[in-house]
Amino acid sequence: MILIQGFGRALAMLALAVMVMMTVVDVAEARRAGGGFGSRGSRTFSTPSTTRTAPTEAQPIDRTMTRQQSAQPSAGRNSPAAAQRPGLFGGFGGRLLGGLMLGGLVGMLLGSGLGGAMGFLGLILQVALIAGVFIFLRRMFAQKNAAAYAGAAPSERSTPQDSAPGFKIPSIGGGSRQPVAPPKGADEIGVQPADLEQFESLLKELQAAYAAEDFRTLRQITTPEAMSYLAEEIGDNATQGLKNEVRDIHLVQGDVAESWSEGADEYATVALRYESIDVMRDRSTDALVSGDPDTLTESVEIWTFVRRNGGEWKVSAIQGVEAA
Repeated sequence: MILIQGFGRALAMLALAVMVMMTVVDVAEARRAGGGFGSRGSRTFSTPSTTRTAPTEAQPIDRTMTRQQSAQPSAGRNSPAAAQRPGLFGGFGGRLLGGLMLGGLVGMLLGSGLGGAMGFLGLILQVALIAGVFIFLRRMFAQKNAAAYAGAAPSERSTPQDSAPGFKIPSIGGGSRQPVAPPKGADEIGVQPADLEQFESLLKELQAAYAAEDFRTLRQITTPEAMSYLAEEIGDNATQGLKNEVRDIHLVQGDVAESWSEGADEYATVALRYESIDVMRDRSTDALVSGDPDTLTESVEIWTFVRRNGGEWKVSAIQGVEAA
């Protein structure tokens, strides 16, 4: 009996350690897997239309000061309610079940636990009972919610051929820019060649200022929110003794994904494909840590620009794209 109790306590301690480790890993992975930062106004939480330059979807903006309630559902995108619906053990129910399990493990370590005299077997039995009740309640509520979504009209997803707007930006120094007629409603404000010139210039300026850690220039060409995230990234590199070197930026192509107005503000979301030398160096010795200083690498990103009352464009958000 003493051997069985000792074995049960050892299993409980091991399970508790695994739960703690999984929580730490989850938080770390969530922090490293950021897909984008900044704000796209009321469209911050919606996915920009795909384009010829970026035929795959943009990664979601996961670092923003915009409140979730401000996002407006738009045609051609998945329902936010469906996308955010928690899984079987997600949300409050999952946290409740996890808390009961953790409480039972801790109780067992103290000699009592959920199982009382039955020890570890009692813990397993009661957790199974709790899980069964939880599943039953989830199914009951799911049946009630199904009727609410039954009348919703299905949306059609846009494709690069039928809804990707805009304008092709040829390589630097190569000819004139010829606008491609966008579908009606995609480019609502009518992005002009002069705007495209400024987008290209902002791409180069931001990359150069970021590499030089020129905070003054970054403040001039970005919104305060975007600036805060760029400064945070530079600070993170500095604390690790690293410095990002970006140079020889060469814009290959760009397409306007969408543009729209919100009061006095005008937004333009643009897919940019560009080449650059992008390496990481040791901050103190300048030794190469990662990247190839002699080979251009190609990047595809989704940049959102904003201007107020027809003023100068500023960088408002930057997103990566999903792998093809």
